[in-house]
Amino acid sequence: MSVHTGFVSMKQTLSTHHLNGLLFTLAMVLATHAPNLPVWVIIASAGFGVWRYLLDKKQWSMPKIWLLLPINILMCLGIVFTFKGFFGRDASLALLVVMLSLKLLETKTLRDYMLVIILAYFLVGNLFLFNQTIATFALSVPPLLLLTATLINMSLKNQQSLKFLLTLSGKLLLQAVPVMLILFVMFPRIPGPLWGIPQDAYSGMTGLSDSLQFGNISQLTKNSSIAFRVQFKGNIPPKNQLYWRGPVLWHQDGNQWLMPSQNIGLSTEKLATQGEAIHYTITLEPHNRLWLLMLDIPTQIPNDAQLTHDYSAVATSPVRTRIRYDATSFSTYKLGEVLKDREKTMSLQIHDNENPRTIKLAQSWQNMQPVDKVNRALQRYRAQPFIYTLNPPRLGKDPVDDFLFNTKKGFCEHYATSFVYLMRAAGVPARIVTGYQGGELNPNGNYLIVRQSDAHAWAEVWLETRGWVRVDPTAAVSPERIEQGIAEAISETDLLPMMARPDFPLLRKAFLSWDSVNNGWNQWVLGYDDKKQLEFLNKLTGKSLSLMDLALWMTVAIATVMAITFLVLIKTSQRKLSAAQQLYAQYLNKLKRANLQPHSHEGALDFGKRAALALPNQQDAILKIAQNYNVLQYGQSPNPLLLLELKCHIKQFSIQLDSV
Repeated sequence: MSVHTGFVSMKQTLSTHHLNGLLFTLAMVLATHAPNLPVWVIIASAGFGVWRYLLDKKQWSMPKIWLLLPINILMCLGIVFTFKGFFGRDASLALLVVMLSLKLLETKTLRDYMLVIILAYFLVGNLFLFNQTIATFALSVPPLLLLTATLINMSLKNQQSLKFLLTLSGKLLLQAVPVMLILFVMFPRIPGPLWGIPQDAYSGMTGLSDSLQFGNISQLTKNSSIAFRVQFKGNIPPKNQLYWRGPVLWHQDGNQWLMPSQNIGLSTEKLATQGEAIHYTITLEPHNRLWLLMLDIPTQIPNDAQLTHDYSAVATSPVRTRIRYDATSFSTYKLGEVLKDREKTMSLQIHDNENPRTIKLAQSWQNMQPVDKVNRALQRYRAQPFIYTLNPPRLGKDPVDDFLFNTKKGFCEHYATSFVYLMRAAGVPARIVTGYQGGELNPNGNYLIVRQSDAHAWAEVWLETRGWVRVDPTAAVSPERIEQGIAEAISETDLLPMMARPDFPLLRKAFLSWDSVNNGWNQWVLGYDDKKQLEFLNKLTGKSLSLMDLALWMTVAIATVMAITFLVLIKTSQRKLSAAQQLYAQYLNKLKRANLQPHSHEGALDFGKRAALALPNQQDAILKIAQNYNVLQYGQSPNPLLLLELKCHIKQFSIQLDSV
């Protein structure tokens, strides 16, 4: 290999500086996945990297197959026992990291190194299987930059500065941006993902459960992650009307309450609305459940959703990606004016031989009207020393009795559950509704942020001529919870997540500013689905487009950008050629007529000797051109006289060649 090319052969063993650059880059890639990997995988992978470094530094021989094979088996067994198999997002990531690290122990040539780099590119892409926020995108850029710089470094024989490698890497990645943008905007998008994500990718999702028991919501309240965002198309309703309806629970099973089965065939409850409709758009975060949260009570739902018989909106499949949908609700309504026998039986169900004190209290109200029973129960909550707390004591065998008559400390699920139990024992049909209550206004985008810490449970009672009526017993104990939010309702604010507490105003302000940016990312990048794509392109072109039209326009656009980029690069490279290089390029073009072109491994002098043998009549001119060019190209300082001499030799050579 001649020195002037500076490129490494695919089969050549790389030097120490190539290895060190690769190990540093892989360490950076591994660091980005540290939260997603078991500790032992991180330690093992780092250990393999250190081993490879010592092999080069100490000039030890590479490990043999008899040593690598048991290590591979041991690593695979570790992954199987950790993740119960190889399948799934987390197990696949761990396997890829371990195998890539082990590959270092048999990596010698450029071909081996490039394979490791390609696997590392896949590792960077795996970041987006865990999160797709702006922060994840920003986190992926430095590893991509380093990987590309390392790839460039491996292709060069001579060591280059880090600044040179990073600059060239950045230029290469920037050149791909136009094509990336065109693909993003114009590549035909299909509804849903191209392939299924492993089930364990959804294991960390949080949200409302399909059941309720003491402690469910109080634990969820300690989570500050965002449940959904809401953009109203008019005035935002008062906070005490912001009840976001989720699962409706009818069945008591021990100490928990459950939704009714969808197969029992209950007809949809009749709804009559009054007043003005409330129009809004919800951006719902993935929660791996079916329900779509909507303002009480919804009348318009997405096309791919349906209303249950008790007016909970549910999707056709679990919500595993962020979705955006328009909805309409009414705050004044009459729901279920007629209560059918089966519904009445369900809404009065309680178990025998439990909570005797609660049942006795409820039976003492038998001669009262249903409305009076409701008011008597609420009055008890107000009059007795009940406390609204995130840290209630454990309850005994008869939990409702224990709560109502002994501890009197609980969260919203305690009050909703005990109230519904009281009503049913008193003969008033009742059910529990879970969802969220309230929300925080982000003034930067004029939208509401509803967090998991806003999770709430309330009750509905059925009253003749009025239907199902919302009753929130929590408001009787702690009206601040409904009017102002969770932070104003409890004394132990240190149990709340930081973003739900009032004692970090600057941090909250910074978060709201960041969330407005993140919300824009969600709407315009992650939310750019097939519907939004067609809407945008239809507005852009002024006509209705099909998938075939999109494919055609995308092909034309990419070809145009690639052609423009190619012309710019050619023009730029020509503009950067020195005067000697431009003259030498003209000389090489002349030699094409004689079917003579330099090989990739030939320098000017080597090629000149070969050309002189092929054209003996021009031998002197050819050798002189090669010598002058080498001096001009690699000399310490420019020589105008030598440049003029080169120009004369090339001109003379051209005349001689034209006369042949």
